[in-house]
Amino acid sequence: MTTPLTEILDLVGPLDDSPGEHAPRERFRRHLSRSIQLVGQIRDYIDECLRTSGPQYNRALQDLVNHLGHFLGFEVTFGRYQGAVGHVGFDGHWRSPTGFHVVVEVKTTEVYAIKTKTLVGYVDELISEGSIPSWDSALGLYVIGKVDPEIRQLDTTIVGEKRTDQLRIISVDALLSLAEIMEQYGVAHPDTLSLLQPSGPMIDPVIDLMADLVGQRADVTPPRLRETPADFQQHPEVAYWLTPVKSHPDETAEECIEKLVGRERIYAFGERTPGRRRIKPGDRICFYATQNGIIAHATVESLPERQPHPKVVQSDKYPWVFRLDNEKLFLTDPVVIDAALRPHLDAFADRDPDQSWAWFVQSTKEITRHDFDILTRQSASS
Repeated sequence: MTTPLTEILDLVGPLDDSPGEHAPRERFRRHLSRSIQLVGQIRDYIDECLRTSGPQYNRALQDLVNHLGHFLGFEVTFGRYQGAVGHVGFDGHWRSPTGFHVVVEVKTTEVYAIKTKTLVGYVDELISEGSIPSWDSALGLYVIGKVDPEIRQLDTTIVGEKRTDQLRIISVDALLSLAEIMEQYGVAHPDTLSLLQPSGPMIDPVIDLMADLVGQRADVTPPRLRETPADFQQHPEVAYWLTPVKSHPDETAEECIEKLVGRERIYAFGERTPGRRRIKPGDRICFYATQNGIIAHATVESLPERQPHPKVVQSDKYPWVFRLDNEKLFLTDPVVIDAALRPHLDAFADRDPDQSWAWFVQSTKEITRHDFDILTRQSASS
């Protein structure tokens, strides 16, 4: 089992830009290189960074994002934590075997004004010193820890300044998912790079990649979960569900659950939400805040009905509303699905809990009562 990040950071000491092979930052980076060999382990560490405030975890997040660059097939140069005279202040410089360069800037949960000229300046400096040939073979990439309103402003600024061919934005969750796709499906580095680069006029390469992944995907859905609505009469027993809730610029996952589950006592599914046609009154459902943990659970009180609710953000996308009862929220004390908890879940009975595990929380799914009880603190995890 992977050692918790907190313990590692306590051992290496405060991360700073002190030089030397025995400096805390170098010890931490060596630990990542030697011991963190699976994307699932990186996801655990990154989630821990995003749940914990302070410069130590912000700096650890920067190093973890750079370490993730190795998994994406890049040669990575770690940047400094703080700018200094005589040094280019990038967070990371990723070199592709294809000759393309990605200059990374990592942003955590703090909301600071993001100036595009800063990242553009880093690329310009690297070009001036000869580390990058030209902008034709370079890209500035913002990697965002958690979505907040500042990110929408950044997106608008990049478009307004006509820098879409120079600057891109990706959430750290999406970057992890990209690495997991490479790990699970054997996607080649050039295909991954094509997803990060500004797309050209021809979109066939992206469609071809999607088709390849769909073709490789095995149907691992348990028989119980492949039933049709007509089979429901044969299964009147209570079903247990886990559904993910993502943050977006207008509302965090926690704010969404507090509003919909806590105050309105409803929730909403989309047209293609797995299980929408099978969830029924009496079922139990728990809510996973992406990169945080299980933050609430409730009893389903009605069948989903197509009646968009004004309190649901993007109600046109999530029009299927159902009522809830017996709701319980623990927004600031989530049940973290970490490496210590996963081995106790039925869903991981035949899986390595340190391997990629986002599949468990990326879409709505039926789970066992045993797992539901663990995830909602209604039984011991042993």
